[in-house]
Amino acid sequence: MRNSMIVAVAAGLLAGCATTPAGLPPVSVLASGETAPVGTANEDAADDPAIWRNAADPWQSLIVATDKKAGLYVYGMDGAVRSFADAGAVNNVDLLELEDGTVFVAASDRNDLANSHIATFLLDTASAELRTLGRLPSGPGEGYGFCMSAHGGVTALAVIKDGRLREYSFTGVFDGEVAEPTLVREMSVPTQPEGCVFDDRDGTLYVGEEVAGIWRFRDGETTGELVAPIDNLYLVADVEGLAIAPAGENGGHLVASSQGDNAYAVYALPDMTPVGRFAIGGAMYGSTEETDGIALALGNFGGEFTEGLFVAQDGQNAPQAQNFKLVSWAAVRAALGLD
Repeated sequence: MRNSMIVAVAAGLLAGCATTPAGLPPVSVLASGETAPVGTANEDAADDPAIWRNAADPWQSLIVATDKKAGLYVYGMDGAVRSFADAGAVNNVDLLELEDGTVFVAASDRNDLANSHIATFLLDTASAELRTLGRLPSGPGEGYGFCMSAHGGVTALAVIKDGRLREYSFTGVFDGEVAEPTLVREMSVPTQPEGCVFDDRDGTLYVGEEVAGIWRFRDGETTGELVAPIDNLYLVADVEGLAIAPAGENGGHLVASSQGDNAYAVYALPDMTPVGRFAIGGAMYGSTEETDGIALALGNFGGEFTEGLFVAQDGQNAPQAQNFKLVSWAAVRAALGLD
């Protein structure tokens, strides 16, 4: 009995001393803008953004983002709501501008938790409104993450909550109707994934396994490699959103949400060498905490975003509902001393 009591006391002391892991100290950058809060209050609702850049008039660029309890918002660069699409439970979103100027938007549809679907839309960039195309099946299991690529044609990755990954090809879907996509390949990671991003230059796919790290799948391959493990230095679980800033033939940087300590890890491509971490600090627009989805687009967006725009979901935006913070990519590069 006495030994059992000693063990119990020791276990209690150890539990009391336990601390939340924290990675290497991040440099601080400040948000230069934010979106209006999503409509679902007092819940974990805002999740994932995608960015469309208006090359002709950068300040008229648009951000499409999910309220995973209700649908899709379209925001202007001033953060104001331009429109809302009542799509129900849509978790992650991505968009592509096609050669003819069509902006195709798609999201992981979780309205049926037993069978995943892809919700598809066209973005009218003049009115900032989404037009529903269709809801397409993407196999059994609970849909979760989602991303798209224009490498070799329009493809989409349906990320299933149990670790399965399915890549689909879209053909002939952008004339007002959408056809059921074709399954291209199936992959998996050991446990729950969510964030994903394609490198459109060569089709390389990066997937975040939340408690393990970042996997890389070469174009067409079904076996991946863990290239950035959760190490409590650069990545603190969960790893969430992923985004890429390409440079040259295969250079640039990959950014990952290190949700466990409210930071973002940055890796140099193509070797996934860690180069630093940053956090979005509190100022006029507040800090970010517990970030899920992120998005990053290069180019001129006007205002303070003349060299690129980084958008991060803010999981704690009290007293208002969750929203998304807008950060100058030039500010991130300067803070980290990136070439």
